[in-house]
Amino acid sequence: MKKCFYSHTLLLLLLLVTAPTVTAQINVTPDTQVETQKRGQTGLKFLSNSVDARATALGGAVMADMVGSSTSLFYNPASMAGMPGNFHVGLGLLEFITDINYNIASIAYRPQGGNYGVVGLSIISVDYGEFLGTIRANNESGFVDTGAFSPSALAVGIGYARSFTDRFAAGVHIKYALQDIGSDFVTSQDFSSGQSLSTESYDINTVAFDFGVVYSTGFRSLTLGFSARNFSQELTYVRENFELPLTFQFGISMNLMDLTSLDPNVHNLTLHADATRPRDFNEHVKLGLEYSFQNIIFLRGGMAQIGVSDEEQGINLGAGLHYQLNNISFGADYTYTDFGIFGSVNRVSLQLGL
Repeated sequence: MKKCFYSHTLLLLLLLVTAPTVTAQINVTPDTQVETQKRGQTGLKFLSNSVDARATALGGAVMADMVGSSTSLFYNPASMAGMPGNFHVGLGLLEFITDINYNIASIAYRPQGGNYGVVGLSIISVDYGEFLGTIRANNESGFVDTGAFSPSALAVGIGYARSFTDRFAAGVHIKYALQDIGSDFVTSQDFSSGQSLSTESYDINTVAFDFGVVYSTGFRSLTLGFSARNFSQELTYVRENFELPLTFQFGISMNLMDLTSLDPNVHNLTLHADATRPRDFNEHVKLGLEYSFQNIIFLRGGMAQIGVSDEEQGINLGAGLHYQLNNISFGADYTYTDFGIFGSVNRVSLQLGL
């Protein structure tokens, strides 16, 4: 029975890693018979962006992390159950395209040595920069300035994860998400006096849920993981209905050094592979590889959108330095991402564990 299970698991690993290029999903509407791709169908897209440096370096293929941390709340909350120590805090900075800045923070605590699971808190804050507002006017320019405005977004979440056995864990993450395009927008104006006749604010908020499980197969270090992120009700913004970027992701991971005679405490080479189905993008594969030397020096690389033929995110390259001093662990990670015509994106993360 065990040999049969191991054979099926290895076959699943082979199929996922060698999966052929996924073709773009195309929908044909009955009325128009016009082919349309899955684009622009969701809102609050900042919830689907990869924010942690290590996870991004691996292409976001971290669903099958049996040993996680507080940053697991942003990916698979179940992995948080396997964090080492009783306390972990993570901080991160993402310099995204077009000068959009993400700041993240996460905290996890294991009360009573893990008898009651692990609880965590997550925060994502987004600064979109400053924009100049205008409205149409019957003048030579065709518009008048209404002043600068600064859109922003915020997500605050609380999570819980628990190991039910030494091989299986599950977790949930509940978050409140808010996106504020701007307040006191001028929608009409008396052009003779320059006074605003009416203003309007544009913000929207909702509660969303993430779920995840992680399972160690028992065959060497082979691990399976699954998450479903951004469950929420349908929202209405002004006159348009939309949904959050719901994403289903299944992944596997394994330390390839298990297949050699090398000491895994000195050299570690872990392969991560995930299959992803987003609501508003093509199905695709994420692939990552992480090498560590004595669990101190880490080198990583990955691809986040294998199987997408359009202009896409390119390769991710990262490095990390982690050090254990008595019962305190320190960590710093950096990732560079090639974003094609948009240039490059940099992520930096810091960690502290007790």
